[in-house]
Amino acid sequence: MSLKIIMEKLLDWPESKFKTNGVNINYRIFGNGSPIILLHGYPQNSLIWHKIVSPLSKKHRLLIPDLRGYGGSDKPDASNEDHTIYCKRTSANDVVQLARANNINKFHIIGHDRGARVAHRLILDNPGVVQSFISLDVMPSQEAFDNMDSSLAYAWFHWNLMRQPYPLPETMIGNSAEQYFDFLMEKWCATAGAIDKEIYNLYKKDFCNPETIHSTCAEYRSVILDLEHDEIDRGNKIDCPMLVLWGSNTSKRPGWQTGKGLNMIDAWKKRCENVLGQSLDCGHFIPEEKPKELLKVLLPFLEKIDEQ
Repeated sequence: MSLKIIMEKLLDWPESKFKTNGVNINYRIFGNGSPIILLHGYPQNSLIWHKIVSPLSKKHRLLIPDLRGYGGSDKPDASNEDHTIYCKRTSANDVVQLARANNINKFHIIGHDRGARVAHRLILDNPGVVQSFISLDVMPSQEAFDNMDSSLAYAWFHWNLMRQPYPLPETMIGNSAEQYFDFLMEKWCATAGAIDKEIYNLYKKDFCNPETIHSTCAEYRSVILDLEHDEIDRGNKIDCPMLVLWGSNTSKRPGWQTGKGLNMIDAWKKRCENVLGQSLDCGHFIPEEKPKELLKVLLPFLEKIDEQ
């Protein structure tokens, strides 16, 4: 699929900016029906949704932001290691304020990677706001760090690098940014040709921006504060139905998400009473690797909840 066609399908709706907490959040909004907020992950941006937004927008109003520090959103300096700047609570508050500014007060939320972590915090901080939560290829942060073994630490080497003090990870990644990005994308994707070359180059251009390298390192470094917030909320449950999907092909990323001993569904059942889930035969980038299969599971789940 060419970038021109992708732009015609996804980007006919112009980008907008919304300032909240002193940061400009870049976003798009389009479609009609019950609202869905789509939150991307690392090392990409909101373009990851380009293969599924057209079908989703037929029955849903879509709000698609770049998280602070990513894509077209602002990338505030956090070299002072003030973890409140990029912690999940702050990013979640950005999303809630953006939704309210667009007259969206209740919504479904789909989160991939970092986006799912932001969504999890958003739900805990804003009970009753989220109608359903769809998590794509994510183990709850607290569960992962509570059970970190050598296998998971190997798969999550980037976590352990990027949470090191400023400016060590920024310097190391910045010295070989293109090679680092290519390595992540190759190892985390299990479906040949899934990511359009022109889209790939847009991801890469954004990622290799020194400001993005800093902001994403700062966002990962903020896990120190995220885990403090999670500990306070230990035992508090997600108050909406949840769909958990993950990529089962970990041949190039052994230990990913679960290490040797964790189970994705069991981990989320500790945090939500109403959990459904399954694996898909792909790697980490589910919306680009298996868009049709994702929609086949996603659309009936959303429809059932909307009918309730």
